Parts: sequence; C-alpha cells; structure tokens
Amino acid sequence: MPETIKVLKGKDKVVALSQFARKSARVSGLKSKLYVDIFEKDASGVPLASNGIYWSVSHKLDFVAGVVSREKIGIDLERIKDVSAALFKRIVDPDERVQFKNQDKYIVFFRIFTAKEAVLKITSVGIKGLSKVKIKTVIDDKNLLVQYLDNNYLVENFYFDGYLASITKDHFDIQWTIG
Repeated sequence: MPETIKVLKGKDKVVALSQFARKSARVSGLKSKLYVDIFEKDASGVPLASNGIYWSVSHKLDFVAGVVSREKIGIDLERIKDVSAALFKRIVDPDERVQFKNQDKYIVFFRIFTAKEAVLKITSVGIKGLSKVKIKTVIDDKNLLVQYLDNNYLVENFYFDGYLASITKDHFDIQWTIG
C-alpha cells in the first residue's frame, strides 16, 4: 500500500515551521532547565513571557531556531545568499560597513541584518524600528555591539550550513546546538 505524503504550502507551511520553532525553544528550555509550555503572543505579535521565561524563535525553510531565557532575548536566522545593491544599501550604513574590514559582502549583510532583527525582537519593536538600529562596534568575527536608541546590546553570530544566526546575549554565554 503506498504511503500518503502531505505537502504543506503557503500558510500551512508557515504555521508548521512556527510550531517546529517553538518546539526548538522548548528543547532549549529543557537544556537550560527553563520550562515553557505556552508560547503566546500579544495582539501585535510580540512573544509574551511564560512564568517569567522569555522566548524568541526564527524559521526558514531548512532550519528553525528557538531560545528561552530568564531575561528578554532575541534570535534571528537567515540563509546567506546574494542580495541586491539596493537592499544592501538600505540595511547596511556606510559607517557600519567600514567596521567589517575584509569580510565578504554577503556575510557582512547577514551579520548586520540578523543582529538588527535579534535586537528588534528583544525590544519588542519589530521591523518598523530597523532604521534606528546601528552596529556600534564589531568586536570580532562572532560578536557585535548593536545600538538601538540609547541602549547597547551584545549580539553573537553563529555560522552553519550556509546560514547565519544571531542572538542577543548581554548577560550570559550561548551554547549553540544543531539537531
């Protein structure tokens, strides 16, 4: 008897990826001994803390990311690929670009974009605040100091399988796991 395979499209696929990202956050919580059962959002789509535990997720077609913390946290994930000159110019300020010395243009773009997205998630502002987020200092190949309004956030980048993930990490060390 042939197996039945259901192919998800459109909104169903997004919902499935979102659920899988939340499962990833739940696994992150178990590893950190921070238990989250309910992943609710407010009317604006901002994740709500569950029993004092904050969470953030990101998902793409090939990967999902989820994280939990006792403090507000933000994570973003993107596949490294070509981007147009116009998009690069829109996201990467010339003062930001010069800080990245000899790094590949597309690595620079996604380090900046995912770091800004992670910070916007921690601040609950969302993409509308993108123009107000700036890379203040490139610390090294994995860490950035990002400024939003008058606040600074330490962001760590993680590279894997053609993807780049960024997470806010002001008061703790990050242990990345791919599974």
